[in-house]
Amino acid sequence: MRGSHMTCKVFSFLLGSFLCTSAVLAKPIEIGATIPSVSCPDQNGKTVALDQLKEHEWLLVYFYPKADTPGCTKQACSLRDAYTKLSEAGVKVIGVSSDSPQSQKEFAEKYELPFVLLADKKQQVIKAFGVPQMKMIGGLAKRQAYLFKSGKLVWRDLKASTSEQATDVLAQISQ
Repeated sequence: MRGSHMTCKVFSFLLGSFLCTSAVLAKPIEIGATIPSVSCPDQNGKTVALDQLKEHEWLLVYFYPKADTPGCTKQACSLRDAYTKLSEAGVKVIGVSSDSPQSQKEFAEKYELPFVLLADKKQQVIKAFGVPQMKMIGGLAKRQAYLFKSGKLVWRDLKASTSEQATDVLAQISQ
């Protein structure tokens, strides 16, 4: 019995290592790429096509694992608190997670988020951007951010900050 328990632990460790490694293998879109042609519903159930937003001077698409969790809330509130500055600089903000439209709506209402949250249940946007997913936790997106200028990717943050997300974006657009 003891040997089979140890074998199970080793197998679980190896499987967990493989699944975590597979999440890292996603290839994010490269600097200079155009906004992917992909769409999904927002928190109100309205379909948003990202490639239709390229007329905005600046477009920030940020990914987070799960609505209304501590790190994701800090990231969203960072952008909320700097929303006036971001808007004045011409930045349109779009948040993306694999939550349902209802969860996104509740998150937006609870924290008074003034920007669009995409409910990427089918993970089409997540995959189009090459955002790694945490396979062991139901395929949740890893925290990342992508900044487009006139439809072209000019900056990406593959380990996006939580409380400093807005500061990082504002620093990029002021360069």
